[in-house]
Amino acid sequence: MSLRIHLVSEHASPLALLGGVDAGGQNVHVAALACGLARLGAEVVVHTRRDDPALERTVPFAPGVVVDHVDAGPPEPIPKDALAPHMGAFADDLVRQWSRSRPDVVHAHFWMSGLAATSAADRLGIPVALTYHALGIEKLAHQGPADTSPAGRLEAEEWLARAVDHVVATTAQERRRLLAMGAPPSRVTVVPCGVDLEHFRPHGPTWPPAAGRARLVCVSRLVPRKGIADVVTALAELPDAELLVAGGPPAAMLGDDPEAVRLRALAERHGVADRVQLLGAVERRDVPALLRAADVVCCTPWYEPFGLVAVEAMACGVPVVASAVGGLAETVRDGTTGRLVPPRRPEAVAAAVRWVLDRPDRAASMSAAAVRRAEGYGWDHVAQRTARLLVDLVRDGHAVGAPTGGVQ
Repeated sequence: MSLRIHLVSEHASPLALLGGVDAGGQNVHVAALACGLARLGAEVVVHTRRDDPALERTVPFAPGVVVDHVDAGPPEPIPKDALAPHMGAFADDLVRQWSRSRPDVVHAHFWMSGLAATSAADRLGIPVALTYHALGIEKLAHQGPADTSPAGRLEAEEWLARAVDHVVATTAQERRRLLAMGAPPSRVTVVPCGVDLEHFRPHGPTWPPAAGRARLVCVSRLVPRKGIADVVTALAELPDAELLVAGGPPAAMLGDDPEAVRLRALAERHGVADRVQLLGAVERRDVPALLRAADVVCCTPWYEPFGLVAVEAMACGVPVVASAVGGLAETVRDGTTGRLVPPRRPEAVAAAVRWVLDRPDRAASMSAAAVRRAEGYGWDHVAQRTARLLVDLVRDGHAVGAPTGGVQ
């Protein structure tokens, strides 16, 4: 495949340190997809917003992949929910670049990237695919007044569902929601998020073992909706377990992080502070070793569009206790690769963890099943499916009704 594929990811740079408020699964997805497409022979550019004046305009990222820092708004960190006013400038910059070096196809990531990419591509006749990563209507339903999305998000997402050439949904549930928003069925394909099976595997280095305790691990951004507080609370019913939480700012800065402060106070209140360790940001290369050191990985958000950490944990052979929401309800097989629990139910988390830990033979069986399950989410497979879709867009100028089933 010798296509020029440009990815647009306005707030989620492949170069970002994971664990911050706006740096998580989308950063991983964009980085891995870009590399996977390049391995297939594509020439890939990832356009993301410059948030530091010291950044070079273009930065080589991997063989065949370049990250381009677009000037849109002040070159400083801006919360993603405050970026919408800068998408016009982002689109204008893309037009200038694409007029000089035209991509064959554009794949936008997140709704604001979709607006910028569509605005630019429409002026030049370039086909656009879009992956939402999260839908505003879901966020509003679960966060209510705490939702900080900018005005007009829901209307923009509905418009994009009809306007782009193809939508790449990451779960069957998301596809159903997109169809309800007016997306034509033939222009929505399910391609799940992927996992790097070379990096996340059952065997390899691990963190030092727990001293006579079972170990629970959370890998997550430190924001309330991720449900880490429910795992901390559950620990009071699990006296022989400890909890390690990776995510947030660097460890030295956790004292200034509101969610870290809240979690520590909660641990004190429940008498488990000596068994809860907040690690802060963990380098991506060190995450598999942390996951392999866990007896159970807990992914208990209030809602979750996909839930990449659960698949990464399964690839490492670790049973997962996850909220039965969004993509987690599709990736985790209840009773086979882990347990699904209702969101915001610490007592259910505790019971599910005990169910896994009480039977070592059952835990071993779940570990093996988890590895097999994760194989269907390998990035090479995901990149190939995405590439076929993008090739079809270039060939036909529109979606061709590719298969809509996800990994089963």
